[in-house]
Amino acid sequence: MVESKSKYGVKSRGVLIHVMVWAVFFLHPFFFTGGRDTGLTWYEYLRFITVPLSFMAVFYANYFVLISRFIPNKKILNFFLFNFLLVVAVMAAVHIVFHYVLPPGKMGPPHRPWMDTVRFFAGNFVIYMLIVAASVAIKMTSWWYKEESARKEMEHRKTEAELQNLKNQINPHFLFNTLNNIYSLIQSDSAKAQKVVHDLSSLLRYVLYESSMPYVPVRAEMEFLRDYVELMRIRLPRNVNFSVSFPDSASDRPIAPLLFIPLVENAFKHGTGGMDSFISIDISEDDNSVACSIENSYYPKSVTDDRTGSGIGISNLLKRLEMIYPGHYSFEYGHDGNVYRAVLSIRDFSRK
Repeated sequence: MVESKSKYGVKSRGVLIHVMVWAVFFLHPFFFTGGRDTGLTWYEYLRFITVPLSFMAVFYANYFVLISRFIPNKKILNFFLFNFLLVVAVMAAVHIVFHYVLPPGKMGPPHRPWMDTVRFFAGNFVIYMLIVAASVAIKMTSWWYKEESARKEMEHRKTEAELQNLKNQINPHFLFNTLNNIYSLIQSDSAKAQKVVHDLSSLLRYVLYESSMPYVPVRAEMEFLRDYVELMRIRLPRNVNFSVSFPDSASDRPIAPLLFIPLVENAFKHGTGGMDSFISIDISEDDNSVACSIENSYYPKSVTDDRTGSGIGISNLLKRLEMIYPGHYSFEYGHDGNVYRAVLSIRDFSRK
């Protein structure tokens, strides 16, 4: 419905422009009388509008018929031939109207030398060909606008489909990581595993339903991350030095969902494994940006130990950031020895 209204509005504006331009031609004698004291008679006005009507005939014969028939097929010679015949026919019709249907009066048409007559008709022919050129320019511009609008709409739909595909990859990725933790808890603490399964239901509700929207409030995203962190920290070894910080009062400004969860997942996945393990998560929001800074000890899993689909989260995150916030984000990540850092900042995100 919105798209149809938009197309209707564009079409209405186009019609309005045509009406306004031709109104200037047809109303011209009512505003510019050449300094005469007497008013314009209807007979004089009928003679006057003969020329604008001939302009309209040439313009719209091209706009609705000739251009569409010959230009897309690259039949340029035929196009010029038909226009030559059209202009000659219209000029002949105007000549007949001026001299036989609406003659200028008792004095008759002014006498001109034959060279002046040739120059007069040649000048008129050039004017009509300029009308043809204007029709071509306007029609081609209209075609370009329609094609550009269709291209942008196709790109928009393609981007939406790609984003949805990436989010569909995030959902099973998130679920896979969480189920791995539950699997480990079942072996060590079945009662705690039952609680984790219960808590997991609320997280899945957010991932499957709320995050299906293009944007969610920052507050909702922070609550989801906070619940996820609480669920993950249950099975952290006691030797892991863990710290986390969230905004005291997150806003309701819209932000794309599930942008920070890959970074948090990676911290829990690679941040434990030694006696000096640590995980530090700091998420903040101000008037202009929201940022996630994570630092953890780096114990990369081997291919056989890593059952979480390593690499999927970061690559998907980079693609989503470039699609949703191009030029409005900064993302740095990597490890330096046994320390891994990831800092993601999104600027002016609520203006998207």
